Amino acid sequence: MNTRAGVVLAGVSALTLLGAVAPASAQELSEHAVKSFMDYAWSLTPQQFSKPDGSVIQIDKNKKDEVIVPLDVAREVIKAGRLSAHAQICDLADDQISNHRAMMRREDAKHKWTPQQMVYISQLHLTTVMLLTGRIKLVEKEGDKEVVVDEKKSPAQTCTDEQRAKVKELITAYVAASPPPRVAAAPPTSGAPTATGSTTPVTESAADTKK
Repeated sequence: MNTRAGVVLAGVSALTLLGAVAPASAQELSEHAVKSFMDYAWSLTPQQFSKPDGSVIQIDKNKKDEVIVPLDVAREVIKAGRLSAHAQICDLADDQISNHRAMMRREDAKHKWTPQQMVYISQLHLTTVMLLTGRIKLVEKEGDKEVVVDEKKSPAQTCTDEQRAKVKELITAYVAASPPPRVAAAPPTSGAPTATGSTTPVTESAADTKK
């Protein structure tokens, strides 16, 4: 296994559900490991992303530097992805989706990312979840390691009632500290507005891809 792959897998091992679930600020990944997560997420980022409204976001895979986000932002996205992975392991599907959407609202509220970068942010979150839940594996191709999605059943991971309660508590706090969902204007034939679960089309679609 090459050095980069070893660093990432060591980081993943440190982030799994062992003992009490740590706060999002704990168990910091090294800069090298964060960059590796970012590279793996980039390798899995699609060349185009279809939004719910039918429009398509095109991503030029030859312009990586224009799409990936700064290291400090990536680190926060990975932390959110870790919480989502814990939620998935603990069978907290609604909390997993809420956590992802809250993370996307935080980034959307900055008003600084392009649509392509928002797709990448969501992909980085998803890649983190897949790494931690065993849905990604490393394979050797022409002497190099590359990351691929493993469609086989992921290894069983257990979650105690205490861990489940802690994960739910952490996600509830994370969501509460995030920008609230926008409220859509009521349609002409309706008397009341409806709340949406996302501030961007990317958020909604990307959340559902994890299921």
